[in-house]
Amino acid sequence: MTTAGAELTLRHPVERFTLDNGLRVVLAPDRSVPVVAVSVFYDVGMRNEPEGRTGFAHLFEHMMFQGSANVPKMEHARLVQAAGGTFNGSTHQDYTNYFEALPSEALERALFLEADRMAAPAITEENLRNQIDVVKEEIRVNVLNRPYGAFPWLQLPQIAFESFANTHDGYGSFVDLESSTVEDATDFFSRYYAPGNAVLCIGGDFVVGETEELVQRWFGPVEARDVLPVPVTGEPMPTTARAAVVEDPLATAPAVAIGWRVPDPIKDFDSYLGTVLLAELLSEGDASRLERRLVHDDRIAIAQSSYVGLFGDPFDVRDATLLTTQVHHPTAVSPDKVLAAVHEEVARIATDGVGPDELRRVQARTEAQLLQQADSVLGRTLAFAAAELIHGRAELAGETAARLAAVTPAQVQAAAAALSPDTAAVLELRATGGRS
Repeated sequence: MTTAGAELTLRHPVERFTLDNGLRVVLAPDRSVPVVAVSVFYDVGMRNEPEGRTGFAHLFEHMMFQGSANVPKMEHARLVQAAGGTFNGSTHQDYTNYFEALPSEALERALFLEADRMAAPAITEENLRNQIDVVKEEIRVNVLNRPYGAFPWLQLPQIAFESFANTHDGYGSFVDLESSTVEDATDFFSRYYAPGNAVLCIGGDFVVGETEELVQRWFGPVEARDVLPVPVTGEPMPTTARAAVVEDPLATAPAVAIGWRVPDPIKDFDSYLGTVLLAELLSEGDASRLERRLVHDDRIAIAQSSYVGLFGDPFDVRDATLLTTQVHHPTAVSPDKVLAAVHEEVARIATDGVGPDELRRVQARTEAQLLQQADSVLGRTLAFAAAELIHGRAELAGETAARLAAVTPAQVQAAAAALSPDTAAVLELRATGGRS
């Protein structure tokens, strides 16, 4: 175990308490800089969407910025920016979050703003129609009118998984979005935006006792509501290979993506960590296995990457999820040739293992990335909130670097052995309108 990960845990201890309405609160004080970060994570994401309402979690994230009982539309942004702060929100597979980073004297302002929209967002017909149009335009810009816009994050799950929760388009279809009603939005808020379904995490420059009083003052009056059980999104491990082909008239070169199911990120965390490091070993940096083999030696790829989790962060997702390798290659190179080379490199690790020096290099880079994220008050606060919501332990965010440093070559070798061509999902993208 390296000392850096252990020092991170000691340097940023967390405290927690729960309000009577069920809101879980995590405090991570750090008096070194006059900045605070406030984040609210709701335990609802794309995988919670019912059939016929694809994209609704993301749509509702937009609705939460349209004003609330005591904050007119656009006032949230004005109040944060007037204090010298920044704000945003995002929708993921398993949660939706909202956050601000501000000078420490503006802490109460941020708490008031988040509590007000937790209690009563402005769910109106006008706001809903406006935001449906905004989301549709976002889909046009990011997916429909962009080369590789849906590849592979929206397309690969459709062949890698079985359940609606794991296979549907989390950005949403236009039909589903346009048919959404105020009643749908009100019901979604009632079901998933209860205080007991959320984690409030505050990091940075504050006094713990005073902040507890502020949290109680602003969030305590928010009405408690029933909380739905966390949905079961895990699926049995696949026993067969699956494949599909998509065409992209905007793409300039073909591509292929391979998705392998990986261990449960919650129940089998140690095995999961071996898979995370395997992905790094395969593709991160010029010395990585696939970069050397595909791009430099065989010259059968233009670019390659491997990662765990559809959103690129392996530590904020529940089961089921994938290790994905995606490769963009020249038209003259067949997808089968690319696939064979990828599987050969994975099999080599499974058979021969990985040397301690190579593993230490990957561990050092991964640990450095986590520690760099933790240097920021906002980054650290978001990591603590995600760990509390997903794993039930905010402290895990401070322990992960050390846990990764303790992964053995045998764990990485076992992770590679589990990536069989016989159970992989393969998505081939044909660039029908471009030239290599």
